[in-house]
Amino acid sequence: MSRGTRELEPKLISVLREGYTLSDFGRDGLAGLVVGIVALPLAIAFAIASGVRPEQGLYTAIIAGFIISAFGGSRTQIGGPTGAFVIIIAGVVDQFGYSGLAVATMMAGVMLIVMGVARLGAVIRYIPYPVTVGFTSGIALIIALGQVRDALGLQMEKVPPDSLEKIEAYLEHIGSISPLAVVLAVATIAIIQLWPMVTKRIPGPLVALIATTLAVYVFDLPVETIGGRFGEVPNTLPKPALPEFEWSMFSELASPAIAIALLAGIESLLSAMVADGMTGGRHRSNTELIAQGIANIASPLFGGIPATGAIARTATNIRNGGRTPISGIVHAITLLIILLAAGPLAELIPMATLAGILLVVAYNMSEWHNFVRLLSGPRSDVLVLMATFLLTVFVDLTVALQVGVVLASLMLMHRLAEVTEVKAMEDLLLYDKNGEPQPETETAPEGVEVYEINGSLCFGAASKFMEISSTLQSSRKVVILRMRQVVAIDATGLQAVETVHARLKREGAVLLISGIRAQPREAMERNGLLKRIGAENVHPVFPEALAHARRLVGAAPASEQT
Repeated sequence: MSRGTRELEPKLISVLREGYTLSDFGRDGLAGLVVGIVALPLAIAFAIASGVRPEQGLYTAIIAGFIISAFGGSRTQIGGPTGAFVIIIAGVVDQFGYSGLAVATMMAGVMLIVMGVARLGAVIRYIPYPVTVGFTSGIALIIALGQVRDALGLQMEKVPPDSLEKIEAYLEHIGSISPLAVVLAVATIAIIQLWPMVTKRIPGPLVALIATTLAVYVFDLPVETIGGRFGEVPNTLPKPALPEFEWSMFSELASPAIAIALLAGIESLLSAMVADGMTGGRHRSNTELIAQGIANIASPLFGGIPATGAIARTATNIRNGGRTPISGIVHAITLLIILLAAGPLAELIPMATLAGILLVVAYNMSEWHNFVRLLSGPRSDVLVLMATFLLTVFVDLTVALQVGVVLASLMLMHRLAEVTEVKAMEDLLLYDKNGEPQPETETAPEGVEVYEINGSLCFGAASKFMEISSTLQSSRKVVILRMRQVVAIDATGLQAVETVHARLKREGAVLLISGIRAQPREAMERNGLLKRIGAENVHPVFPEALAHARRLVGAAPASEQT
């Protein structure tokens, strides 16, 4: 099998080829069982927070979770609905209904497959860290805001989608607060936080879910439950069916589809990298993107919602012994069995309990410690962080991602421009062919000017180089451009060099280049710039370029000078 083909091979196939034993299955089976139990309340809670029915979260965890493990590029990735999608899903459902969400999710799935086939897995990982922290913290705050109604038991028909409108609506209905709902939410949070002190083998969210649900059922407490809000919860998987759509929807859903694809790609690869750090493995990013794409195409066929790799559930899988994709498959089968055997029991779960679970999830995903640490960093990073965070909370996640990435790129260009130097050289430090400096220096002959560039000659930094055109002396006949410290050049840098060369050529002067490195040379060759400058005017080392310049101006060689 070729290397390119192996890079797109699912990890499950690699594991089975290497040999899979009964003891391996025992370890993976136990981990998958635990993760399936952990995923149960989260899948339901994320679905409700997203504005869809509770069982749709289970459908997603079952279908998408199975596919992501079976076809993915990580040995331990657990897929399913996550908090990152809540804001996007709620917005699309509110505007287009579930059918619009289904179409947008399938469009995102196609985009993810294309990104994987195009080998863009490594590119997505270059999303700037302040952008990631900014939108993650923003999503966490939005999730927390969305749980206030159920955590306080407020009597409201509907929660507005806008964050400021949410706060205003909560204040208007604060008089309808339910003390019982508050007690249940606080009890849920307390159990989740304190239960690990008892044992880590049984997940705290499950204990909180069972304990509070039993309390409400046994004592017939007057609080809202899933059944009270959504009615009957089915105990079967729906038959696959294409969502209803109109062709005009595609253009309107393009923006949310792109946001879903980017979020799914970013979070799944972040989760896979976290898993690599815990296990010492190495995931296949492009294979993972393809699996995420297939999962997001299949999930809506069964009434599901967008899915991606879940960092917390993946970490739980690893901590409980999961080491191959089999554990993720067992996790999906566990959820399927729970749905078939006990689906209607989900109707008894109090809404305040799910609110408490999601408040803990929001706190854990907020990365507040990283957020605070970034605030003490460079001002440019603080600007990117706050812009992404505020736009996520108060405007739109898609806008936040776009502005954050563009702003971070502009800041990077600014930093590159600051560290790039373009300077004229009077005392010339010579270098031999091995790059070692020679002990003596000398002065350029009359009519020869030498300039050196230190740094990347890219967009943002090229303006400094353009200053050469305005500082060139009218009496010069030769200009030597030393590029030994230029590690990269882009189209803007190429145009800057082209401009200087064209001006010198019009004035009858010659441009010489020395010490050009691999990337700039390749770029200049493909652009045709080296051909226009002339191969005879491009030298590997500066001493050769200086000797050529002496011949052009008719100066005596340095060895003959006294």
